[in-house]
Amino acid sequence: MGFAKVGTKAPSFTLLDQRGNNVSLSEYSGKKNVVVYFYPKAMTPGCTVQACGIRDTYSEYEKQDTVVFGVSPDSVDRLVKFEDKQELNFKLLSDENHAVTESFGAWGLKKFMGREYMGVLRSTFVIDKQGGILMVMEKVKIKTHHQDVLYWIKENLNG
Repeated sequence: MGFAKVGTKAPSFTLLDQRGNNVSLSEYSGKKNVVVYFYPKAMTPGCTVQACGIRDTYSEYEKQDTVVFGVSPDSVDRLVKFEDKQELNFKLLSDENHAVTESFGAWGLKKFMGREYMGVLRSTFVIDKQGGILMVMEKVKIKTHHQDVLYWIKENLNG
């Protein structure tokens, strides 16, 4: 299928956040830019580094009129534990059946230690206030992800 494309409308979604509240992309239409990043599993080393980077720079995202959603196939219970343990300050969304992840093209074949399986392809999408996809990051560097996305937003969105 491939990733959702720049210049197309972002797939609409409504998912539960870590507190059990419905969050819909449409709520932000006309109001905020949205970063949606897909990650494999809460509380794992790489995903923790990635989430803590967003946490530590979240005020900079807010200054750019942007909200960030981290999406994974984790349960709401696991997400709230992740939020509490890492003191996260943004919404984590539960996509247990990975339907939203699939709609963005972020679900696919992965290889690890000689084994092939289906899973989350770590990726990020920047969506403008009109719901259009402006940027797709297919290869994410977990240590610099927060800076890479923020730099792109500053240079291309509000710059």
